[in-house]
Amino acid sequence: MAPDRSPLLLPATLLVSLLLLQSPMAHGQSSDAYYTAQNFTTFLPEVVGYDGWYNNPSHPEWGGADMPLSRRLPPLYSDGTYQPFSHGRPNPHDVATATMLGEKNLKSYRNRTALLTFFGQQVVEEILDAQRAGCPPEYFNIPIPTGHKLYDENGEGGKELPFLRSRYDKSTGQSPNNPRQQLNEITPYLDGGLFYGVTKAWADALRSFVNGTLACNDSSCRFPERNTIGLPLANPPPPADHVLKSAQRFFKIGNPRGNENPMLLAMGVIWFRNHNWHANRIRGIWDRLNVHYNDEILFNRARQWNIAEHQQIVLNVWLPSFLGQDVPAYTAYSPSTFPGITHGFQTSAMRFGHTMIPPIAYRAFAKLRNGNGDPTPTTNESDWECEFRPLTARGPNPIGAVRTCNSYWNSPDIIAEFGADGVDELLFGLSKQVTEREDNIITEDLRGFVFGSLDFSRRDLMAINIQRGRDHGIPDYNTVREAYNLPRITTFREINAEEYDRNSTVKAAIDNLMMLYTNSTVPDVNSTEYAMDNIDLWPGGLLETTQVGPGEVFSAIILDQYLRIRDSDRFWFENYKQNQLFTEAEYNEIRNVTFRDIMVRNIKSTWFQPYMLQDDVFKWDGRDDTTGAQCNSPNELLRDPEFTAAIPECTQMKTFDYFDGSAGPYIGTIISLGLYLLLNIFLMVVAIKYYERKARAGGKQQTYAPGRDIWLKAGVFSSDTGTPMISELVEKKNNHAVVVAPLQATKQLRVFDAVSGSEDRTIDLVGIETVEIRRCSDNPGLVCIRFPHRYDLVLHFSTPVDDFLSVFVNFLQQIRIGTTRTTMSAAALARDVVTKEDRNDIVEAFFRALFSDAFAQEGGEKKGFRLFAKRSNRDRQRREVLETELTRREFAESMGMKDSSLFVEQVFRIVDKDNSGTINFQEFLQFVAMFTTGDFDSKMELMFSIYDLDGNGELTRTEFVKMLKHLADEAGENIGLESLEKSIKSMIESAGLAGKEVLTVEDFKKIFGSTLEQAQVQIKGQPSRKASTTPVTSAAAANDFATSFRERLATGLSGEKSKSKSAKSAQQAYASHDDDKFASSIHVEPLPVKEEIGEDSNVSKKSDNLLYIQRVWENYRLQIFWFSLYQFVTLCIFAERAYYYSVEREHAGLRRIAGYGVTVTRGAASAMMWTYSSLLITMSRNVITKLRETPLNRVVPFDAAHAAHKAFAFTALFFTVMHIVGHCINFYHISTQTANDLTCLFREYYHLSSELPKFQFWMFSTLTGVTGFVLTLIVITMYVYALPMARRYLFNTFWLTHHLYIPLYGLLILHGSGRLVQPPIFQWYFIFPVALFAFDKLISLNRKRSEIVVYKAEKLPSGVTHLQFKKPTHFNYLSGQWCRIACLALSRQEYHPFTLTSAPHETTLDLYIRAVGPWTQNIRSVYDPDNAKNKDPITGAVTFPRLFLDGPFGEGHQDWYKFEVAVLVGGGIGVTPFASILKDLVFKRSANSRISCKKVYFLWVTRTQKQFEWLTDIIRQVEEQDKDHLTDTHIFITQFYQKFDLRTIMLYICERHFQKISNRSLFTGLRSVTHFGRPQFNSFFEGLQQLHADVAQIGTFSCGPPPMTRSVEAGCNHCNQIEGPVFYHHYENF
Repeated sequence: MAPDRSPLLLPATLLVSLLLLQSPMAHGQSSDAYYTAQNFTTFLPEVVGYDGWYNNPSHPEWGGADMPLSRRLPPLYSDGTYQPFSHGRPNPHDVATATMLGEKNLKSYRNRTALLTFFGQQVVEEILDAQRAGCPPEYFNIPIPTGHKLYDENGEGGKELPFLRSRYDKSTGQSPNNPRQQLNEITPYLDGGLFYGVTKAWADALRSFVNGTLACNDSSCRFPERNTIGLPLANPPPPADHVLKSAQRFFKIGNPRGNENPMLLAMGVIWFRNHNWHANRIRGIWDRLNVHYNDEILFNRARQWNIAEHQQIVLNVWLPSFLGQDVPAYTAYSPSTFPGITHGFQTSAMRFGHTMIPPIAYRAFAKLRNGNGDPTPTTNESDWECEFRPLTARGPNPIGAVRTCNSYWNSPDIIAEFGADGVDELLFGLSKQVTEREDNIITEDLRGFVFGSLDFSRRDLMAINIQRGRDHGIPDYNTVREAYNLPRITTFREINAEEYDRNSTVKAAIDNLMMLYTNSTVPDVNSTEYAMDNIDLWPGGLLETTQVGPGEVFSAIILDQYLRIRDSDRFWFENYKQNQLFTEAEYNEIRNVTFRDIMVRNIKSTWFQPYMLQDDVFKWDGRDDTTGAQCNSPNELLRDPEFTAAIPECTQMKTFDYFDGSAGPYIGTIISLGLYLLLNIFLMVVAIKYYERKARAGGKQQTYAPGRDIWLKAGVFSSDTGTPMISELVEKKNNHAVVVAPLQATKQLRVFDAVSGSEDRTIDLVGIETVEIRRCSDNPGLVCIRFPHRYDLVLHFSTPVDDFLSVFVNFLQQIRIGTTRTTMSAAALARDVVTKEDRNDIVEAFFRALFSDAFAQEGGEKKGFRLFAKRSNRDRQRREVLETELTRREFAESMGMKDSSLFVEQVFRIVDKDNSGTINFQEFLQFVAMFTTGDFDSKMELMFSIYDLDGNGELTRTEFVKMLKHLADEAGENIGLESLEKSIKSMIESAGLAGKEVLTVEDFKKIFGSTLEQAQVQIKGQPSRKASTTPVTSAAAANDFATSFRERLATGLSGEKSKSKSAKSAQQAYASHDDDKFASSIHVEPLPVKEEIGEDSNVSKKSDNLLYIQRVWENYRLQIFWFSLYQFVTLCIFAERAYYYSVEREHAGLRRIAGYGVTVTRGAASAMMWTYSSLLITMSRNVITKLRETPLNRVVPFDAAHAAHKAFAFTALFFTVMHIVGHCINFYHISTQTANDLTCLFREYYHLSSELPKFQFWMFSTLTGVTGFVLTLIVITMYVYALPMARRYLFNTFWLTHHLYIPLYGLLILHGSGRLVQPPIFQWYFIFPVALFAFDKLISLNRKRSEIVVYKAEKLPSGVTHLQFKKPTHFNYLSGQWCRIACLALSRQEYHPFTLTSAPHETTLDLYIRAVGPWTQNIRSVYDPDNAKNKDPITGAVTFPRLFLDGPFGEGHQDWYKFEVAVLVGGGIGVTPFASILKDLVFKRSANSRISCKKVYFLWVTRTQKQFEWLTDIIRQVEEQDKDHLTDTHIFITQFYQKFDLRTIMLYICERHFQKISNRSLFTGLRSVTHFGRPQFNSFFEGLQQLHADVAQIGTFSCGPPPMTRSVEAGCNHCNQIEGPVFYHHYENF
């Protein structure tokens, strides 16, 4: 009946578990010649497990894989727990050399074959695997003696043989009561682990799943499959080649180390064949018996037979031959017997076979005696003769044999070279080869040339055996003897007295052993008595060896071990009556099986006949070749020089640098990250520069250049395209295309930008007699035109220059100016040219020297001539300045005015005494001295002459009005003519000159007498002085001023810096005195030339620091507390991980490899997880806004969320840099380690055993490495474009790069998920912040769905755009809050924050947006009412693009109402939140709402109120509604230049008069007081403290540019050092 291979025909319970006994499956019985249904198992008995568990039902774990070795011997650790014991014991290398070195190639005393020796290796591999190193790796290296002939030939010293301690049970080694226990990774049972593995998965990987067989390599089925699926087979580098090879070359067998050498592989192959033989045999019998079966049943039945035969051979055939004694017969299964492998067996006894390992394994075969090559097999024994394959030298392994030391881990290649019959010939040859003698001599193939790692390719296995015993805590030799009921020895001779007296080699070895153990360098341990109790087990037991076999102690250990394995195995084949695995007939068959039978079944070579093998293949019977197909021992051939000449030497030990191949990628990666940082910075700077140039170009008006047609005729422009052909050198390294236009009527030469058409320069030629034209000899297109007292005009022509010069000279002749021509080299011309930059330096030095001489300022000369120190010596500098003459244009620029100004024209006319058209140094000095230090009369006369436009000595009211009107227009102030006339009329009437239309000098003095006394022109450092009626000359006034300058202090108003350098040197200030009680405390601060705006230098150095600290704590105690707490928690998180990896996991391997770099990186990593997660909380704006309205706001400073965000970000950056730098160090250390160590340390990362993980693997082939690299790039990008300058100029880029937080957090999750060092813990830091942030985002998304209609859009001056749009139904906000908007016409995702200007009670929302960046400029364009896109082409109705609105969001400004006194300080566009607050305040008071705030002081600092006329309208509305005078507004106009600014005095006087008569400002029309300059906050806040001494706190809120808010902060800090109300300051910058 055909076999049914479907598993569905099995009982259901078999499918669930094949571990239970099943019912018989026979469906009929038939007779058979040998087996019948009665004597052959026709059902599947209990399936033997793979991992050894549940072999003993009472103790399921006994005999399990990966369980501790059996500790029969008392442990010997130096600390009683786990530290190896070496006290008084010699170097293992010395012991191995002294006791195991001797003559080789000696025959076994008992004619044991090499087959017995290598069979013993496969038996050990079947029951024991404790070779794998522990994890983390623990090195217990063996010092190499200096001058060691194999490892230190050059005598360098200091070398060590790498030795890794064994794996151990992590639950052991904690105390002397629980010493370290090493692990056996496989089962101790003889259960087929060598053939099938110790797991079901491994076994399945070996199967074909067809007819119960193991998978074959080819159709002949001589070899298992190759390891193409990548089973984790052991794959050290073959020492003969010293390279890593792919594990796919190996054959798949059960033991991972089965491919170590060809002999061990041959054993695995023979048992592989035997399994398939049984599978085919059982299938045939079951087919005859009509048994239903499938592949699973058939495989497991064949496996049981294969295991049983292996058990029979090991215990009943091999072991007696190996020990040289009989093994006690099997009696019964003993469930109380523990099967575990003992430490003594693992470290020493089982290694006895090492002494019998031959250096060469020979191949043998049989051939016909007649040599005719007849391939026809014959059973006639006399027709065959045995022959060993001849040796042919080739590489590390000869053809015809295997050199043991050179075959390690090259087995598949060697077997492949042998051909199909290779395994057969090798097994056949091993059965004919007498093995090495049973003695203490070890072949060099093990003693010095066993395989190692890449960094140490050869090792001394004997030294390792000794060190392994010390690693496992094996006690001394005598203690072991006692443990096995053997008598202690008292002398070294007693170790082996018989051989000591008979064998000189053994005697010498024992004597050497005695010398080593008695000559210890350790004090008090060099006695013989101590030495006898300190001998390592391995050398002591090995020296017991007799001619029979192992000595007493090794025999006892080995026999005890195998008997316990046999008796404790419930599935042992001889226990068939109990386990029912076999019938009695089957048992009898198994009991008679020998390894010869296995070979006969499975040697498939055509030349092979069973009779060719001796009966006992483990013993050579000594027959000569005449009696049959037996071979003479190859040991005899070793005496033949020709034969031995082909035997290769063992390849020498080689080393390896694991960092080799990593240096380039390592350095390149670090450099690439650095370059990426620099590239981002460079691109940011370039983009900012491009934006600035684009903005400047966009601001220029495109106008037509007058005179352009003239130069078209002269060839300056090409006739076809009009492309400019002239470029002007403005500075040494800056030039641009220009158009030069002569204006004969005005005697001017004008220079225009050729691209924009804007005027660059006007050269006034009045008063010039000669112009010098300089030609360049080596550059014909270069021309320098030099004008007296002006900087040179340097032009470069791309067209012929002669045409230009012809027209230019003709122009000069027409206006009667002569020319001189000079030719010089380009280098000489470049050295002597005076560019605009040079001229500015000269003018700057002019003014510095001017005021140095005029006011005798200390160090003035040094400052005045400092810029020209590079030109010449000081005398030349002074001469250059004294010879300098200013043109009217330069004079106007120094005053911050246009040269066409009426005021400039009048002053220039007065100063230019010689009517030369220029002002020299002396003329200007006299004017400055007269105006600043002269008496009242001289000042009045000077001012009168300025306003006397026609110079007739009389000043009409029309002239007066005209001049003041002109000054106001110049200042950009829109003063009505009626208001100005009214103010002047009031001034005249108040002086008692009512009705007088023409004023004299004396009248002028009467009008301005009192007011001017309050408006003395002040220089910083000089107070006003009372007017004197005594006339003084200019020289006297200057001298008097110089005398008094150092003795005086400055008070009053100060303006902002001039645009030109020259204006900085003439800085002046004016006093401010208001009639209002409080206004007397309003001052503006005089600033030194080099000081930054808002810098307060008046804080006394003697202030009470303790009080200051107290006030700071009072104001910022919550911020300080929470910031300190946050940093403390961060440091604790860092310290906890650092401590854990430094102390608790000090021996965790990675710490040992990378040092404290792991400590730093792990601590920094946890700190990063905390800080980056915390950032999400600070970004949850909606939640924060809601929370700040709860009582929590009293203890948590929610207003500091933005500052906290930056603080957290900088903290995160700090630890990120620490983490990156630490990993740069760690990656270096990791890249220098062995592949096995790294596989241990990083268990989540797998790589092929043939691959050596380099730096690039860890960085770019692991999840952690790749994500870490990308995260570094993201962090660099985000932080670079988060810099203030990037946010200002490249907001879009900042916005986009900051949205990289999404991949940032995603990669952070993946980064930890790689489990490179530890399990991921980021989620525990991240889960709450991300949940809160997601909730916050859902709130925003819910709002963003609504499109908001824009009702109104206006383009206002100063780049401000006003948007008014619909207020959503549920949009409830407080004054001072802000929102975010996105314009649907630009981007639905890009949101920008703006403060709400509207008040909460209003039905619409208002925003005032200043165009300072690309997005805001686009907003200004998109919402331009004149934009055609906004107009309906048919109706002309204007419709604006809609908005998305997100908010409102809270911040500190909304808390203004909580203070009885609030100060609001706005700068520029920073006034927007205060517009909302002012309107809200007045509304609440008019509605009788109860609020704490009783008084609000609003200070508006602006260049000119015309910039924000919309705010003027709001203030006007507030003033009209403010019936209770809740608000007090002060406007500070900073546009007026103080550098010698006479116009400001006049405007200031008119303003004060207008304020008196109308109670309104002349400029704004408001009741608010207008000041010229910046507020002096120290004085202002001091006045507030006095005025409101009864309040505890004064809330100060500022919004504007950083210099202004810093100045407010400084003022608050100053006053907080004084007893009185505490100033609480909250600020926002833009």
